[in-house]
Amino acid sequence: MRQDASEGLSLAPFRAPRYWPTWLMWLFLHAVARLPLSAQMALGRRLGPILRRVRKRDRTVARRNLEICFPELSAEQRERLLERHFESVGLSLVEMAIGWFSPLERLRRIIRVEGREHLDAALARGRGVLLISAHFTTLEVGVAILEDLYPSVTTMYRTQRNPMMDVLIRRGRSRFASVQIPRDNVRALLRRLKANDVVAYMPDQTYLGNQSAMLPFFGEPALTNIVTSKLARISGATALPYFFRRLPDNSGYVVQIGAPMPGFPSDDPEADTRQFVALLEAWIRRTPEQYLWLYKKFKRRPEEYGNPYR
Repeated sequence: MRQDASEGLSLAPFRAPRYWPTWLMWLFLHAVARLPLSAQMALGRRLGPILRRVRKRDRTVARRNLEICFPELSAEQRERLLERHFESVGLSLVEMAIGWFSPLERLRRIIRVEGREHLDAALARGRGVLLISAHFTTLEVGVAILEDLYPSVTTMYRTQRNPMMDVLIRRGRSRFASVQIPRDNVRALLRRLKANDVVAYMPDQTYLGNQSAMLPFFGEPALTNIVTSKLARISGATALPYFFRRLPDNSGYVVQIGAPMPGFPSDDPEADTRQFVALLEAWIRRTPEQYLWLYKKFKRRPEEYGNPYR
């Protein structure tokens, strides 16, 4: 079912006391959005150590992911990387405010877009565009600039357990996403591509049963979504890598729209997926602390591969 970005976004139903903490968060984000960038970055960096102390489960998962993906680092180096990652997670909270509430003129000042010509050329083909990305801590800023790149963007979304938080996320993204589709509604996604829409798609945390395969991620087998190339082949859409990162001096952001991948899509979805994962790994290695390591990337594997989180 198609979900227009403006549908079901009223906050009126959420008056019960159990939603008061979420209201406080919403007010906090509005306040943070008014600060200058330097103050926002300073606040986010201060939140990082607090989150690292109180979110024990996330700390354990992230540490294990870093052990698996960066075995070449010493334990001390990985621990420093873990600290930088939680600093980046803290920054992601203020970046949520930036992405949801900052005027477009401000986003243009702090975000540098590279590769716009690849998007323009793909749109000229008239078959739709798949912007293939992944879950980085800078996500809400990285996708917010889509408002300036194309007037009709479609995104996939995952329903949140907290219904008010679910509405807040969809409200925040509605500034650039004219249509938001539940992540398992592939037919609706294909319809948007056939209408020459731009679809932002992040397959790194989505598993679709027989549309997944065991493929290496940083050398470790992981259950991986392989449907991306199938979507491109069925729809005729152009698939473009779409990555983003925070600059090392916290002065702004870079969004990179890559050129079409050679031979993508082919008749081998697994080979196509390996090609994208290689690009993703290379981007992660540039700023590894900015990828979202709090997620159990290696879960749901067949028993013979073992559960690295036990």
